[in-house]
Amino acid sequence: QVQLVESGGGLVQPGGSRRLSCVASESIFSFTVMGWYRQAPGKQRELVATITNGENTNNADSVKGRFTISTDNAKNTVYLQMNMLKPEDTAVYYCYARLYGIHYWGQGTQVAVSS
Repeated sequence: QVQLVESGGGLVQPGGSRRLSCVASESIFSFTVMGWYRQAPGKQRELVATITNGENTNNADSVKGRFTISTDNAKNTVYLQMNMLKPEDTAVYYCYARLYGIHYWGQGTQVAVSS
């Protein structure tokens, strides 16, 4: 059973930065896709950023130029570097991975952007 454990959430001021981490229970080379989704109160879960086959990245339009997804294969970790944060980035952020067509999710980490 694949496990994904996120960390790094918290309260940050508008314009600030935060880095989220997601540690996988097995080598991230195994996964076809890894990424981050988020869900704000009263809204559907939405894609933030993904990385496919370890190299092809895709970011939502709302975060382009501000968020960067990356991986550290030696640590089985995927990161989401978030810069120039806005109040509308407030959400629970979920780590995601796909392996042999099966979708896996982390438990989520809360990010709140507020002054």
